[in-house]
Amino acid sequence: MLTRFLILSVVLLFSAIGCKVSTSDERDYAFVGGEIINPKNKNIILYNTEGKVVDSLTLDVNNRFIFKIEDLESGLYSFTHGGEYQLILLEPNDSVMFRLNTYDFDESLVFTGVGARKNNYLIETYLANEREEKKLMRYSKMEPERFNKFIEERRTRELTKFHNFLEDKQESELFKSIIEANINYNSYADKEIYPFAYFGSNKLVHIKDMPEDFYAYRNEIDYNAINLSHLYSYNRFLFSHIDNLAAHVYYENNPYHSKFDRHTMHYNKSKLDLIDSIITDETIKNSLLKYKTRDYVSHNHTEADANEMLNYFLSKSTNEEDKTSMKELVSSLKLLRQGNLIPNLAIINYDDSEQNLKSIIERPTIIYFWSSNSKMQYRNSHYKVKSLKYQFPDVDFVSINLNSNDDKSWRGIINNYDFPKDKEYKFKYPIMARKILAVNYLNKAIIVNENAMILHPNVNIFKSDFAEILGNLLQKKHLIAKK
Repeated sequence: MLTRFLILSVVLLFSAIGCKVSTSDERDYAFVGGEIINPKNKNIILYNTEGKVVDSLTLDVNNRFIFKIEDLESGLYSFTHGGEYQLILLEPNDSVMFRLNTYDFDESLVFTGVGARKNNYLIETYLANEREEKKLMRYSKMEPERFNKFIEERRTRELTKFHNFLEDKQESELFKSIIEANINYNSYADKEIYPFAYFGSNKLVHIKDMPEDFYAYRNEIDYNAINLSHLYSYNRFLFSHIDNLAAHVYYENNPYHSKFDRHTMHYNKSKLDLIDSIITDETIKNSLLKYKTRDYVSHNHTEADANEMLNYFLSKSTNEEDKTSMKELVSSLKLLRQGNLIPNLAIINYDDSEQNLKSIIERPTIIYFWSSNSKMQYRNSHYKVKSLKYQFPDVDFVSINLNSNDDKSWRGIINNYDFPKDKEYKFKYPIMARKILAVNYLNKAIIVNENAMILHPNVNIFKSDFAEILGNLLQKKHLIAKK
């Protein structure tokens, strides 16, 4: 349920900041502003419809800001604060104010002012999609025909609700198209993901036997919808759709009854081929190429495989910045190969004493990461580790916070949730450390032995096979006794 805060009126907010707003309709600019409760820092970064920085804004003494966007291009803008990200739909004549509490960033976000109604609806559909996404594994136990009917009925309900919402007030065609796309692409993404969850690796070959109308929507897909390029549901669809199409290619080149292996070179190259062939917009294409390549090279592949995939990516991407970052990632991963020592990075413990990473390794150890900005992730990761400790009493679990300049929030979370202080650390130089350890997503963990030698550079403690992977590695290295 979207938490509703008492909102200051737009007039009062503008007055407090000392900015007069024109009431003329003949303008191509908009105002955006707001108030942040419990700010992580004093900065807000505003991005335009192309994902480029409009400006870096500073909160005043009341944790508020106001900004006028000149020569406005209608569309989805975005802002970031303290590592969190959210969208704002802006059109000429808008004066959109928002208020949020960083302790529940998305759930507490509410808008007021001219343009607030459409933005409140947008955040509500975002949160609704998020709730449904968490239930997907449960829904995916349905038979294909039943699942298809369920998703279509849900999509129809959401579209009907939206059309009812539009009856009492005129809204722009842009707004209508974005909300409908948000609803549609979220449902389409669920359908693309479904076969992987329902069939699993052993029976994924049956992906070709889906009901005839299951993917009927594919005839209407816009692969180059640049106006949706920052919309989570659209990107979620594209990511899973490429995986799905590549799975069909996989079984054209593998025996009919072979187990599906998502880490094969051919499968991952075929993703890049598909992206290159069906998408023409360079922004969308380059983004997909980057993330699909990163997913592959971040896995525990050989150096030769990582280099081969890197070169394949470099031949297709036209974004020089992405090319540089991918080269740096592959270079960093060379230091994280199995058998290498963990890089000796400076870390800070709860008592503000500086140590180095190798010095705290005394037994086989799982190093896992979290961010103060991701409440669900840091709660779930610590609870998961608590259960793993019972299963692996001879293993240490070291928790490292990834945030920069956030000591108060970091210690506050540790105290609030009673996390074990003796195993809680943060990097002294977090940006550099994240790069060296190739921490591109929060659920990454690294397994090392008692000598700080890497046993596995990239595992996910939430995966169903994590305990098996850890047990096999430790037994193979004779670190624990076989049961």
